[in-house]
Amino acid sequence: MDILHLVDRLEEIVKKSPRLPFSGVRLVNERRVWTLIDQMRISIPDEVRRAQRVNRERDRILAQAREEAERVVQQARERAAELTAEHPIVKAAEARAATIRERAEREAANLRAEADEYVFNVLCDLEEQLRRTLRVVENGLRKIEAERAAAEEERASPGPEAETKL
Repeated sequence: MDILHLVDRLEEIVKKSPRLPFSGVRLVNERRVWTLIDQMRISIPDEVRRAQRVNRERDRILAQAREEAERVVQQARERAAELTAEHPIVKAAEARAATIRERAEREAANLRAEADEYVFNVLCDLEEQLRRTLRVVENGLRKIEAERAAAEEERASPGPEAETKL
């Protein structure tokens, strides 16, 4: 389940919770909040697993690129070996093989760089999502604590009626 969806649901629970009259305090269904928090704990490892899958996919692509480069180099060697009897052709074949090898190495390097960039971006997005989620939860907790403290303070201090009776 998407972590942001869970955060939205948590926010909705808080918004729909009834307010205590004359205070900023809300009565939140604790069971529903704990259920969502448990789902968040489950969802976060899923996001990490997705990032690991991306890493595995990157490794697979890199392995394929290496295999392709090796195949191209091997083909070039085989072709060069066939042409060894003809000296000028051998030089041309070696030059062609070097060009193919360089191209394959460039392509492999580009694939590696693109895969690394993709993984980096996915992990950065995941980190930002987790930070936003954590901020939302922390802000919610601070607000609830502040509202509780204000309510406690109101209950503890005597109202204006107490002063007029004196």
